Amino acid sequence: MSVSQRLRDLLDQNGVKYVVITHSQAFTAQEVAQSLHIPGQEMVKSVVLNCPEGMVLAVVPAKSRVDLERLVPPLSGKVTLAGEKEFAQRFPECEVGAMPPFGRLYGLRTYVDESLALDQEIVFNAGTHVEAVRMAFADYRRLEAPTVLRFAAAGAA
Repeated sequence: MSVSQRLRDLLDQNGVKYVVITHSQAFTAQEVAQSLHIPGQEMVKSVVLNCPEGMVLAVVPAKSRVDLERLVPPLSGKVTLAGEKEFAQRFPECEVGAMPPFGRLYGLRTYVDESLALDQEIVFNAGTHVEAVRMAFADYRRLEAPTVLRFAAAGAA
């Protein structure tokens, strides 16, 4: 597998400057960050959640975890982690656990932790466990138009 075609098309069609980085196989965002020698704050991970409106995508720094309780009020009820079997078909061109932080490409609303808005650039999985994309956070925010909230907690999960 290579970079998600949906992702590549979105970035190219919108004239976004980005870099695809090939790295040794890594299955967690923290491992990717270590492999690429980048701070855990700059590397982001996508977490699929279940809530009353259905599935949503939560994006947090690799070094953090999603605090589900903080999402209860804005998502209007109970929030749980979605299991891989529940969401794997949503991301047909992605390896499980390597989804890019663009929920809109897969019919999901996206929520981003506010700490990421402080970053100039972000790095994220590009649909595989051996490729990542680096791009400006401002471009990501413009293309995805995520809801920005405070929901990251210390400690990767």
